[in-house]
Amino acid sequence: MAFKLSPITVQAPSAASPEAPVPADEEYYSSWSLFLVCLLLIVSLWTSYYLQIRKIRAIHETTVSIFAGMFVGLVVRLAPGTMIREMLTFKHTLFFNLLLPPIILNSGYELKQENFFRNFASILTFAFLGTLISAVGVGVLVYLYSFLGLESLDVTLLECLIYGSTLSATDPVTVLAIFNQYKVDPKLYTIIFGESLLNDAVSIVMYETLAQFHGTEIYISSIFHGIGIFLLSFSVSMALGVSFGLAMSLTLKHSSMSLYPSIESCLVALCAYTCYFLSNGLSMSGIVSLLFCGITLKHYAYHTMSRRTQRTTKYIFSTLAQLSENFIFIYLGLSLFTSPPSSERVTNYVKPLFIVVTTVAVVFTRYAAVFPLSEAINFFTRHARGQRTEEIPHSYQMMLFWAGLRGAVGVALAAGFKGENAQTLRTTVLVVVVLTVFVFGGTTARMLEILGIRTGVEDEAASSSDEDAPPGRNAWQNRRHSGSWNRYTDDSEPLPYFSPSQHGYGRAAGRVGSHYASRAYNHHSGAPPSPIGNTMFSAASSESFESEAEVLPMATTSADAGPSAERHDDRQVNEDGKWFQALDERYLLPLFSNATASRTFHARRARRNIS
Repeated sequence: MAFKLSPITVQAPSAASPEAPVPADEEYYSSWSLFLVCLLLIVSLWTSYYLQIRKIRAIHETTVSIFAGMFVGLVVRLAPGTMIREMLTFKHTLFFNLLLPPIILNSGYELKQENFFRNFASILTFAFLGTLISAVGVGVLVYLYSFLGLESLDVTLLECLIYGSTLSATDPVTVLAIFNQYKVDPKLYTIIFGESLLNDAVSIVMYETLAQFHGTEIYISSIFHGIGIFLLSFSVSMALGVSFGLAMSLTLKHSSMSLYPSIESCLVALCAYTCYFLSNGLSMSGIVSLLFCGITLKHYAYHTMSRRTQRTTKYIFSTLAQLSENFIFIYLGLSLFTSPPSSERVTNYVKPLFIVVTTVAVVFTRYAAVFPLSEAINFFTRHARGQRTEEIPHSYQMMLFWAGLRGAVGVALAAGFKGENAQTLRTTVLVVVVLTVFVFGGTTARMLEILGIRTGVEDEAASSSDEDAPPGRNAWQNRRHSGSWNRYTDDSEPLPYFSPSQHGYGRAAGRVGSHYASRAYNHHSGAPPSPIGNTMFSAASSESFESEAEVLPMATTSADAGPSAERHDDRQVNEDGKWFQALDERYLLPLFSNATASRTFHARRARRNIS
């Protein structure tokens, strides 16, 4: 046996040696590739700083990042040699394993849960039905276009539906960044943000479900089979993420890990990433698992962590997400010139008319998804709940439509296309994504002015951070002038707990696990002023009383919608999810969370609000 195997071991290197790159050359070109990426990231972040310090709203950093990536990609494309170009080519494995997880984890970890679950029904409607309408609509329109025989495009209906599922993933990073700068209504921000989170997961699961039928015959029963696969994958992925989050919460609660904050921080991050990769390994949706793992960690595990770990996880997750978002837009710009094969003519995979048709189909299906679903939601809340005002006003509907730009998730999914038209479809998806970012992302600020959507709405109380400063004061100045600097900077010193009722807050906020505010959010009407100006909220999701001066556009307070109508709407919203709130407060929070740390958090926030 040993004698027969020896020729194989000798001949294998000689056969592979001509194709294998020299390690020294590979390290040399990889260093230049990483240098270009780091240089582009520095340019992007400095541009972001300059635009914010100069208060330039007409141009956004994402647009600059894409243009910078396009310029470098064009230079690399025209330069001799292919090593650097191949290293800078968009790789879906790099995107899904390195770039996307930090963004999803930070989104779930920093999610304003009170606003998210208050608008959960609307978010689910747009995320599921809206994604389905977009995917099927784009697929059918492209399939009808292929019948015309123009540009020699021959695709099947299943390929068109897979193509439509890749373009149904929205990525309004630019829009949400502008919303943060302008401080747009938290309700509008939450619906767009929540839809984009679940929409990415739904589109990926839909793509993977349709890909299983590629190359097979489709029957009527295949539709129900696909729906079953979709629901099973989504539900199992969600359960997996919640299980990992609860397991980490129990581990932190019943151990002395808080004495070793560096190890504790590493374990929290590794728990989330392990959940993501395990879900992908089981052919489930890693994005869904990671999202709900982040939400669960923040809701239950956050108050079992040490103060240092709380700060570390918050800022590390935020920093990694910021770098990943900037790198993704640079990556998209680079891919416009580095991804297409150099051996083929440009006209073989660039179809201008097909790009126009796809762009029009994306815009049309977004319109067909947003406005009918918004009217259905308004109809339901008006007749089923008896709500006097519109749940989603027309100006908000227009902004939802404008926030439907496509992102890098679709480009990463397009890497899995098969067939003779695969390169054409990939190039078209990439061009459409860049076009929507330029057109819709670049005009978001102007659309806010045209639609009359009010800006400057403070939502500091809804922040999940425990580092929020009192309104109108800088956190640094607050600590310097409060006379208790050492107390705030010492992570190991807990603040004493005192009953919130001693400061006029009522007993409800001081209960163990009081993670739910007593007053429902309603952006259509002003709230009665608080006796001391601020209200306490929970650790995971916070909420404040909004003054009457912050009534947003389209929120008309007519005479027939008096105090009785407002109280009726508030009672109706409070009834939503009441069963889960009771279950969470009575059983889940005492079991998985740290009641003492939760009360300390409320005491600390109460003191800051009083000062």
